[in-house]
Amino acid sequence: MPFRPVAPEKLSTAVVRQVEELILRGILRPGERLPSERELSERLGVSRPSLRDAIAQLQDTGLLSAKPGAGVYVADVLGSAFSPALLALFARHDEAAMDYLSFRRDMEGLAAERAARLGSDTDLAVIDTIFTKMTQPQDAESEASLDAQFHMAIVEASHNVVMLHMMRSMYDLLRGGVFYNRQVMFSQQTTREALLEQHRAIHAALMARDAPAARTAVEAHLSFVERALLDQQRAARHEDIARQRLDHARER
Repeated sequence: MPFRPVAPEKLSTAVVRQVEELILRGILRPGERLPSERELSERLGVSRPSLRDAIAQLQDTGLLSAKPGAGVYVADVLGSAFSPALLALFARHDEAAMDYLSFRRDMEGLAAERAARLGSDTDLAVIDTIFTKMTQPQDAESEASLDAQFHMAIVEASHNVVMLHMMRSMYDLLRGGVFYNRQVMFSQQTTREALLEQHRAIHAALMARDAPAARTAVEAHLSFVERALLDQQRAARHEDIARQRLDHARER
């Protein structure tokens, strides 16, 4: 018979499994500080020795890291996804930004389709809350931040943990200005208004749970971003040439 004795599970093992699940689901994020030992042991209903054992195991596997005098944090497990040399190479070549947007268009289109079909009502409420903030007056920096939150909420609502962590690493690169500066796009009034309308179309399709429309709206939005970025790059090159002509004219 294929039965084996059931072994009692250590409390520390149950704690490890719960923290792993929270990290896997993206609920606990890289760099996030865990509650104090006393508070966490009370929340989990385990003794401090059991909690310490669990934290030690999670540190050994690289999921948590301790900072002396500051507490225990979720490790930045995505920090080494790209080497510094490759990031510098991305930043120096315009085609990397185009490939980045193409990748996002494919992945986020799929994520939006999945979110419309598989996202819970609470998932959609998160997206709706962020979009409502996007419709209110914001400075360029806040608009750029809300834009990232909106797109990340859609990925989270797709309930695919591999896509979740992969796309989070992509957004971290964008936040660091590796591919392009999102704030520059939001600093232009006409572009800002167009982006808001595109996000409105994505939001409406998701709220209606119209999966094909959600995917189409995301793909149209990122195609617009690609065109806007190409226009920025072209304008920068034209300005550089114009300055050379001006310098030459002044010398004559």
